[in-house]
Amino acid sequence: MARTTEMVTSEDGVRLACTDHGMGEVGGGRPVLLLHGLAGHAAEWEPLVRLLRPARRVVAYDARGHGASERRPADVSRAAHVRDVVAVAGHLALDRPVLVGQSLGGHTAMLAAAAHPELFGALVLIEAGPRGPAPELPARIGGWLDSWPVPFASMEAATAFFGGGPAGRAWAAGLAAHPDGLRPRVDREVMVACVAENARRSFWDEWERVRCPTLVVRGDTGSMPEAEATEMRVRRPGTELRVIPSAAHDVHLDQPGALHEAVEAFLRRTDGLAESYKSDHMS
Repeated sequence: MARTTEMVTSEDGVRLACTDHGMGEVGGGRPVLLLHGLAGHAAEWEPLVRLLRPARRVVAYDARGHGASERRPADVSRAAHVRDVVAVAGHLALDRPVLVGQSLGGHTAMLAAAAHPELFGALVLIEAGPRGPAPELPARIGGWLDSWPVPFASMEAATAFFGGGPAGRAWAAGLAAHPDGLRPRVDREVMVACVAENARRSFWDEWERVRCPTLVVRGDTGSMPEAEATEMRVRRPGTELRVIPSAAHDVHLDQPGALHEAVEAFLRRTDGLAESYKSDHMS
């Protein structure tokens, strides 16, 4: 199956740029749906896609307000993002896909698995969990975006600003070319609005409603507290925890090979469990 890119329309009419990377030469594994983090874009998953694709159909999309998707949607609530996951999975006929999400994309994946246990077969959360409230978050996100020296003069300058290396290059690749330089594809106020609910409350109740096998991944120098991951396993025994060495918040960019090994090992251990979860909890 060849790689294809198309616009998928969500329930409220928001258009989402979606890339179906298809299935590689091996095939047979459960499909994977990738969800990027705040202010990111689907193409940042490319290093992991190349590793996953020989065995699996892999799909990624730009979240609403991001990348090539609609830039200023009226609704950027957590529920709207969940509806987008359902829309993409349904439009592409993904059969109980594995949801893999990083940061805010992982939070969306968690909420989607909690709200629609019949639709998703497994869950991988990268630097993402239910902790909250975080009242300082909107101001922190706004300040971070305000710190960007826009317009960036070049890809090299942008890459350096974002820390260099694979992560810096991926963040720079999310910028758009304008006559005066490179500018963000995202809108500052939309990004701040995307985290408004996380500022107000925690999502532990939703976490406890997740029924599919789950792997929680932290970078060893990432921003997810160890205590949060530990509490997730306490509240849902059987949750698997992994720490990836030499990785910060963008684990999928810092160490895609180690992340791939962790994800594939988890999925091999849980093959068949998705259906047993469905029969045990959907009846």
